[in-house]
Amino acid sequence: MEQIGFLSIPAHTPQAQALFDEDEAELGYVMNVSRLWAYQPATMAGLFELMPQSLAEANLSSRQRGILVAAAASSRQDSCCSLAWGSKLAHAASPAIAAAVIRGDDAALAGNERVMASWARKVVRDPNATTSTDIQALRDAGFADAQIFAMTTFVALRLAFSTINDALGATPDAELHRSSPPEVVAAAAFGRPADGDPAAA
Repeated sequence: MEQIGFLSIPAHTPQAQALFDEDEAELGYVMNVSRLWAYQPATMAGLFELMPQSLAEANLSSRQRGILVAAAASSRQDSCCSLAWGSKLAHAASPAIAAAVIRGDDAALAGNERVMASWARKVVRDPNATTSTDIQALRDAGFADAQIFAMTTFVALRLAFSTINDALGATPDAELHRSSPPEVVAAAAFGRPADGDPAAA
C-alpha cells in the first residue's frame, strides 16, 4: 500500500491539488507535508493563515522569525522545519548563525534575539515552567506585551504543525535536504531523516 508517512495516501481532491500546485509553483516539487495534509487541506490553509496573522502587528524581521522557528523546531527535534527555517535564517543571517541556533548556541545573536530564542525553547519544552521573570526579560529586551503574545502564539501554532507532521511520520523532502546549507544539515541531525538520506536506511 502506498503511504505518506505512516498513513495511506489520501483521496485526491481539488483542494489537495491546490496545495500541490502551490508547492510546484513556489518550490518546483510537492512537499511531503502537503501530501500528508491532503487529508485536511482546508485545515492546513487555515493554519497557514493564522501563523502570519498572529505576527501581523509584531513587526518582526525575517531574521527574527527565522530565529523563533529555528529555536522552536530544533527544541522539538523536528528535522523538517529545522531544515526549512534554518535555511531561511541562513539566508537572512548566515549559515553559521542558523546552525548555531539549531544547536542551541545563541552566542552570535544580538541580546534581544537571544531572549527571543530562549523564550521559544521554553514555550516548546515546558510552558508550565515559564515565569513572570521570563516575561520581564522579554520586556527588558524591548518587546511590548502585544509582541510577546504574538511571538508566543506564533511559536505555539508552529509547534502544532510540527507535532502533527512528526507524529504521523512525515519526513523532510530530499529536495529540501539537498538545497539546505551544509551547516544547517549537520546541525539538524535529529528527528526523522530526509528522504534518500543514508541515515534513513
